[in-house]
Order: sequence, then structure tokens, then C-alpha cells
Amino acid sequence: MKHVTRLRAIATAGAASLLAVGVVTAATAASARSTPRVSIAGSHPQWASAKAKVSNATVSGSVVTANVYLAAHNGAGLTAYAKAVSTPANRLYGHYLSPAQVQRSFGPTASQISAVESWLTGAGLSVTKVVPGFGGYVQVKGPAAAAARAFSVTFGAYKGADGRVYRAPDQSASYPGSISGDIVSVTGLDSAKHLMKPAETLPPPDQNYFVAPTCAKYFGQLSATKVADSGAAIPTAYGKAQPWTVCGYTPAQIRGAYGVATSGKSGKGVTVAVVDAYASPTMAKDANLYAKATGDKPFRPGQYTQVLRGGTNGWLNTDECGASGWYGEESLDVEAVHGMAPDAHVTYVGGIDCTDAGLADALAYIVNHHTADIVTNSWGEPYDTSTMNDVYDLLFQVGAVEGIGFFFSSGDSGYEDPAYEQDPSISDKIQADYPASSPWVTSVGGTSLAIGKSNNYKFETSWGTVLDPLATAGGAWSFTPPGTTADEQAFYGGSGGGGVSTAYPQPWYQKLLVPRGLATAVPQGTTTTPMRVEPDVAALADASTGIAVGETLFGPNNSPQKFYLSRIGGTSVASPVFAGIQADAQQAARHPLGFANPVIYALAAGNKYVKAFHDVTDHPQGPGYLAEVRSNYTDPFNKVGPLKTYLRTLGINGVGASALPAVKGYDDATGVGSPQFYVQAFAAFFRR
Repeated sequence: MKHVTRLRAIATAGAASLLAVGVVTAATAASARSTPRVSIAGSHPQWASAKAKVSNATVSGSVVTANVYLAAHNGAGLTAYAKAVSTPANRLYGHYLSPAQVQRSFGPTASQISAVESWLTGAGLSVTKVVPGFGGYVQVKGPAAAAARAFSVTFGAYKGADGRVYRAPDQSASYPGSISGDIVSVTGLDSAKHLMKPAETLPPPDQNYFVAPTCAKYFGQLSATKVADSGAAIPTAYGKAQPWTVCGYTPAQIRGAYGVATSGKSGKGVTVAVVDAYASPTMAKDANLYAKATGDKPFRPGQYTQVLRGGTNGWLNTDECGASGWYGEESLDVEAVHGMAPDAHVTYVGGIDCTDAGLADALAYIVNHHTADIVTNSWGEPYDTSTMNDVYDLLFQVGAVEGIGFFFSSGDSGYEDPAYEQDPSISDKIQADYPASSPWVTSVGGTSLAIGKSNNYKFETSWGTVLDPLATAGGAWSFTPPGTTADEQAFYGGSGGGGVSTAYPQPWYQKLLVPRGLATAVPQGTTTTPMRVEPDVAALADASTGIAVGETLFGPNNSPQKFYLSRIGGTSVASPVFAGIQADAQQAARHPLGFANPVIYALAAGNKYVKAFHDVTDHPQGPGYLAEVRSNYTDPFNKVGPLKTYLRTLGINGVGASALPAVKGYDDATGVGSPQFYVQAFAAFFRR
């Protein structure tokens, strides 16, 4: 990703009053002791470890503001209906419900809210806000001692990854069994979430990233023999001169390679939502300039709309989240969706910030108003650092019942791996990303895609790039390509994400296709229970074969803002590209596709109609490596040389224990594959 922004970026941001000496002890109310307590998943942050505890600090004077999220009424019934309505063989398939119908059948009830309020106020907390509906919550405020009574915890002081000290519960929070089934999550017990900051205005955009010469219009157009500025000789690799990287594929090239152009579909009649944090101040103008610059049609009046959860100046956590970095993500997502589905309606829903709560609020808005048929999301975090998994899964199931499909980028750099990240505060173990690993979303992995002169598909491999720098004098690579394992670690250029979940058992639709040996190979060993594996599908992501993106940014040395075209990569590209193609498939199917994984796996396993997917492997052209050459400016934001040139060897997805090999058939690097005649296959499937 150009701007890799994960929810963990704010995991230790914020502050609360901390006094010296002692801890708060939970004095659980007698009524709560009389009934079994129910633990709340994710309520004890993983960063609040015994090693991080500060023994000579206390939180006795701190005030807690917590959101207690409401569960569905008849959650088991909601799950069953979501499965039935998404499975073609079921008699209820496609019998979607409206938001009002879902609310009446499964929404949090007034009695649930009342019971939750009574429990919290009985412990000494004050209710400050009640938000009804799915993703709704009861917000309370009060002293830490009252929160300790309510949630049956003790509070301690812990040092965060930034070296600052924060309040956090010493154990998982719980609630009385008498209200079992009424709540799913709680946030705000630790002081690192900063949910109650005053509203903020958005910062200006960043500087443009300039693509350096030399680059090509299509894969293989130009062979790399000399560096543009110095004339230094570029050696061969793997027995031949390798091609220069592309300047950035246009939507028309991608539509051609993935069979959209020949389908004749354009997403007409379908609405796609893009969810990110914050809002680019020039999004609509930039999208239209981008369409013109890449040879496509701009948005028609009314074809693009925005829902901004922060309003005009109501945004939160702009510094901690790197707000301006989200503008590029939004630009990429909106432009990629429009490029793949030029006639679809696109709605941008901007979260109030990048926290779990802020982005969940944006998703809740979509399901409570049925804002779109398809939703693309290019963000995520390691599973065990996400604080609201049950809330998210609830929203995804509600979406399935309404006929809404959620698409998520699988993440970058193989499994989340503390050894690779070199930062245990990011991920404490090798694990899959979330929400991509939820069984109720379509996870989109990354590939390196070669598109020919006629917008034709040449080959595709799993996205995973190892960089080999050109020696200073030219004429030789610094290592013997692709490099030793140690070299790969030092010069690794990123890859797609995926892997086997340690939290979710194998969903029904994956039993058709995912090998048992893979589904039981969890990162920490093996299990006898097959688990959820991601991604489900894949699309181009590698910046070596990346996509062009347009945005209004500052120029070199912060010169005045103007519209620039640049190049971008990451699974941030893959999700909106696939979501746009999904809009074309929905148009072809002539009805909402909703949560499409059951049909996706049926298409891949049966292959009875039209070949829907390219089977992507690490070596698509036989034994040996594929590669490109790329030059970068020393300072790409100010367009300053000298140029730095690299051999970029493709198809090495992850290093060491976090690697994700792409093999024949389903794999946890590219899923069932990338679109081949995906749109046509959906049309055939529903007209058989």
C-alpha cells in the first residue's frame, strides 16, 4: 500500500490521569456475584501484558468512558438466515430482508437496552448516550472504581509501545449472566483509545510520489539496459534482459486482462460503497480528472455521493491516524471501483477516525440504511489486536441478510509476523489479519499481473517481491538474484497477505475446495479442526505491476497543490478492483449477489459453466523466476536523484515462517485465483 494505515496505528494513542502508587481493585456487586459472569472477547488488550505493567503507578483517579455494544436479538437465528440467504442450494437464497425487516426480526430490543442500562447504572456509572440499531451501543461514564464493579476487573497501569503509560484492565471484562446475549463487546476500558477528543478539522494533503524514469505503458514494452540519469549498464538476470516496470496500469488495461471488457457489463444499476477514514477535500474532482487522464468517462451528475461520519469539522484522532494519508487510500479505492464499473453508483462513507469504533460506525451506517450492494475496505489489523470482532461479524451477517457483500484487502507481507515487522507491539505472534479473516467477508489477496500491448492477460503470479539493488557503478546486481534468505529479509519489497485463522472454524463454503492439510496448518502448528483460510480471491496488487492513481497533492518542495498521476500498489488495490468487477457480475446476474463466497467457491470447484478464475501460482511460466527492473528517485516526493535501480524478482510471497506459497488449486496466497471470465461465469451460473 502507498499509505499503509492499520487500526493498530492508534492502539496506544491517548492519555488519562495517572497517579502514583497502588491499583484499583474490583468490588463486584453482590447481585453480579450471584449469577455466572460472561467474558467479553477482546476486552483485555494484548499490549497490556505482565511485562508492560508499571508497578508504581495507579489509575485510581481516572474517569472511564466506555461503549457497551448491543447484541442482535436472536443471534443464532440471524446467523442461520445469513447462511441460508447466501447459499444458492437453499430455498431462501436471495430472499433478502430490508433494514426495517432485519431490525424487527433480529435488532437489539428496547428491553435489551433497558437491561444493559440497569446493570451499568447499578454499578455507579452514568449513561451518556444510547445509539440504537445494529452496531449500536450504550455509552457510560464514571470513575474507574465504578467501571471495575460493573465489569468485574481490576485496573492497572501499563507502558504502551510509545513508552507512555495507560490504564487497562488486568483481565478480560465480563457481564452478569442475567443479561447474557444482550451485549457483544465493550471499548474504552483502556485509556489508549482516545474516543472522546474534541472534534478536529482535517489536515491538508501530502506531497505527490513521483514515478521515476524509465517505465513502460505495458508489460514487456521496454527492456532495461541503462539507467536513465547516469547511463549505468543494467545487467541481465535469469539469463536475459528484464523489462522495465509499467508506469501504472489504467482501468481499461485491467478490464481487458480480467475479461470485463468482453463481458459488456459496466456495473449499471449497482451501488458500491467505499469505506475509509476521513475524507479527501478534492475527491469528486480528482476522480473525474483521473477518468479523463486514463481515457474513461467521468462520473455523471449524482453518480458519486459521500456520507461523512465526521461531518465538516467533527473528525477525531487526526494526528494519531495520519489523516492525510487516508486521502490517497480513498482516491485509489474510488477511482479503482469506478474504473472497473464505470456505470455503477459509488458512495464514499468516511469514518470519523481510524479506530475500530470509528470504522465500525461507518459499516453500521451502511447496513442500517442499505447504502450499497457491495462494500470495499482496504484496511485491517492483526486479529488479536482488533477490539470489536464480534461487532464487525454481526454487521457482516446483517449485511448478508440484506444482500450486501463486504470485500476486504487481505493485508500485506504474508502473515502478520513480529519477526518480519520487527515490532512485537504490532503483532505478538504469526497470525492472519482481521476483518479479512472473518468467515462473513470476501478476502481479496494480491498478485503481480502482466498485461500486454492489447490489454491482454500475459501471466500472473502471487505478489511477493524481493529487491536486488544495482551496484553503484552499474553492470552488476548487489546479490546473486534473487538473493540469499538474509538478503530477502533486508530487501523485501512486500507481498500479499492471507493465512489460516486461529479463531474461526472452516466455513461451510470452503469445504468444497480448501485442502484439509492447509485448513489444519495453523501458524503455531496443526489442529484437528479445519479452520477458516484466507484470501478467497485475488487481483493485482504489486507496485511493480501497479495501477495509476490520481490525486490533488503538493508538488516538489511543497509547491502549490495540483492534480498528479502516480503509481500505487498493495492489496489496497486488489479489494476495490475486485469490488468493481463484482458490480459487473451483479449486473450480469440480474439480482443482488450479497455475500458471494458460497457462489465463488461453487464456481471455482465446479467450473461447469465458464472458467471464472485464473489459477495463480508462484511459477506461472514453469520453473525459474520472473522479474522486472525499476528505478526510484532518491527523494521521490521532491523528484530528486540520483536514481536508485533495483531488480524486482516476483512470486516470493513472504519470507521465513510468514511465507504464503501459491500452488496449483486453492492456496492461502491467492485463494481460488483472479478473475478470468468472472462476470460471464456469474451470468451463466444463474441462467443454467
